[in-house]
Amino acid sequence: MNKHIRLKFSLRIGMILSLILLFCFIVFAERTGIFNSKNTRTIEVPASAESLPEVPGTSAQTAVLIEGGSGRILFEKNKDQQMYPASTTKIMTALLAVEKVESAVGTDSVHPNEDIKNELERLVTVADEAVGAEGSSIFLKKGEKIQFQDLLYGMMLRSGNDAALAVAADVGGSQEEFVVMMNEKVASLGLKNTVFKNPNGLQNEEHVSTAYDLAMIAREGMKHELFRDIAGAKSWNASREGADNYNYFYNKNKTIFQYNGATGIKIGYTMAAGRCLVASAKRNGMELIAVVLNDHDWFDDAYRMFDYGFECYDNVEVAEKEKPLTSINVKNGDASKVKIGVKNDVLCPCMKGEKTNISITYNLEKSVKAPVSRWQEAGSLEVYSAGEYIYSEPLYYLEDISEKRR
Repeated sequence: MNKHIRLKFSLRIGMILSLILLFCFIVFAERTGIFNSKNTRTIEVPASAESLPEVPGTSAQTAVLIEGGSGRILFEKNKDQQMYPASTTKIMTALLAVEKVESAVGTDSVHPNEDIKNELERLVTVADEAVGAEGSSIFLKKGEKIQFQDLLYGMMLRSGNDAALAVAADVGGSQEEFVVMMNEKVASLGLKNTVFKNPNGLQNEEHVSTAYDLAMIAREGMKHELFRDIAGAKSWNASREGADNYNYFYNKNKTIFQYNGATGIKIGYTMAAGRCLVASAKRNGMELIAVVLNDHDWFDDAYRMFDYGFECYDNVEVAEKEKPLTSINVKNGDASKVKIGVKNDVLCPCMKGEKTNISITYNLEKSVKAPVSRWQEAGSLEVYSAGEYIYSEPLYYLEDISEKRR
């Protein structure tokens, strides 16, 4: 009997000690920031009596319309069906080339605009494999030296397959290595249905993408000012030597000539792929990206999708740039707290006339150890609409906090 009582007493003591240890750990975690903080704020968007147009029809085999800032899908038709992307492949090729230019210049450049100009005007010797490429061409010659920017504009405006091969050889060292880079970028963007086999989109049975994936690749490209300049240019005069060289590039993408507010991006066509278009347009601060694949009425279908998006959706401000949204504790700092916010306005597209709740969640540590630098990344902000995850943006410290002097 005494043995049984001693056992029960030992179990109770063990439970009490476990609870004490658990309490101590929770207090320690709160003070040290082991656990992430998820604070949520909700914005209610009221309904209105405004009448809206019907969802557009399209003759495309697959299609999608997204809002460029958030990536939110506003309309789709078989968006994840794998298709041949033809020359819309060159969107990824241009994105990687632009990223190379930016990385060559670096973020600590004293004269970034001048350095970017120098990088774009850098002479590239055309790789042998780029000469005589089939299909659309800017007629590169063996051993020709050409400015890097002329290759980029020739690839995006005239859809030069030879220009894409020359870019790939310069950026990746070879076409094969560049294709590896393309697929690594696909993976980094979280896209599941795209496999690239070449940098120009010439027909390959295993070279596939989807309307949604192409929209998201274009969205990533449009985050870069240089990409936007190239994808939205109406024409370009190359600086190639020799009177017989092909120097004037006129953009084949009619969107930028025909649609009010158009900003780019790229067309594509092969017999197997059909007519493909990735297009963008911006009105009243909202930019849309439309993709139609294997569509004989490609431009008009894209314009109808744009009309639908601009008429039916408005961007709602979720967070104002550089405005404090929240704060966290600072350990060993000359201030006890540090303010946190976003670099750019955070917006969420909402359908006009429909009541919805937008919520944002802050993913942050409980505290940070000094010193803290302004624009140092602090965590992330997630945007939800009616409970559906839309996208996330980085959160930053908005002030410098020095270490406390002893």
